[in-house]
Amino acid sequence: MSVKHATVVQVQGITLAAKGDSNHWVMMDGQESFGGSNAGSTPKELLLMALGGCTASDVISILRKKGVPYYRCIVNLTGTAREEHPTVFTEIHIEYVIHGKEINIPDVERAIELSSTKYCAVSAMLKQSVVITHSYRIDETGSISTEGAKV
Repeated sequence: MSVKHATVVQVQGITLAAKGDSNHWVMMDGQESFGGSNAGSTPKELLLMALGGCTASDVISILRKKGVPYYRCIVNLTGTAREEHPTVFTEIHIEYVIHGKEINIPDVERAIELSSTKYCAVSAMLKQSVVITHSYRIDETGSISTEGAKV
């Protein structure tokens, strides 16, 4: 059994600093109207980022192992939360943007499938209560802009 630890420390108001076993600090905060100072990402944003990071790591690793000729992977996530408290995510959509030329589509589809069904622990935890969908597109233009990334 693997045990992980994290510590969250109040800095001021609801501005919080957190670190886990890796000993890297992450700032969390909220809007000023809620007692924050907009000094960091909200915990819900970090949840989306964790899902995106987990699945991106899987897909990148699988594409590399398959020798897919890509040069960048961008993952855009869109979370839809209910209006009532707790305002939990009810749906999350993951869009994978794979940059490269002459990419074999089945390789990309298989990498996404393996991440979503076998390897991504964050996805496995969330899909018990959140509908997670995904799509992908191949960008052969050479553009590496992250414009349009959705949070």
